[in-house]
Amino acid sequence: MPFTPFHLGPALAIGLPLRKFIHAPTFIIANVILDLEPFFVLLFNLDYPLHGYAHTILAAIPVSLILGSVLYRLDFILNNFWHKLFLTPIKSNQKFESFILAGFLGSILHILFDAPLYSDIRPLYPLTINPFYHPDLAYDVYNLCLSLGIIGMIYYLYIVKRGIENNFSQKII
Repeated sequence: MPFTPFHLGPALAIGLPLRKFIHAPTFIIANVILDLEPFFVLLFNLDYPLHGYAHTILAAIPVSLILGSVLYRLDFILNNFWHKLFLTPIKSNQKFESFILAGFLGSILHILFDAPLYSDIRPLYPLTINPFYHPDLAYDVYNLCLSLGIIGMIYYLYIVKRGIENNFSQKII
């Protein structure tokens, strides 16, 4: 998608409800990190496809391994931040696999949302075709991302409100 924030809608709507099973921050970051590729292509005017290798399922594997590994290792530093932002557990009890799975699912979701929109994406690389390319679905894909963004924000506000209420009631007792 030309505007990465559209990827935040599905990331929030799917990642937040699953935050007890997968590492939600990793999932959310994985949904947007692939767009560093087109950003750099545009920024540096590179002679490279706008959606190149990073937008392939094959590349999602190392991206998820690297992203999941880095965030897993930094979790002891970032855990309080994630807890305040997404109300994840204060003591992270998520296993390494939940970080890797979150990275992989987030990357795949990104590719699946972009694949119908852009002819230069080769999601099944080394195959040179994009069987998911259907530009007539662009309106539907954008509306879905926007709808999921609204749902994700409502859910986020719900968990924040619930977290505030839980903290307030714990202090009273």
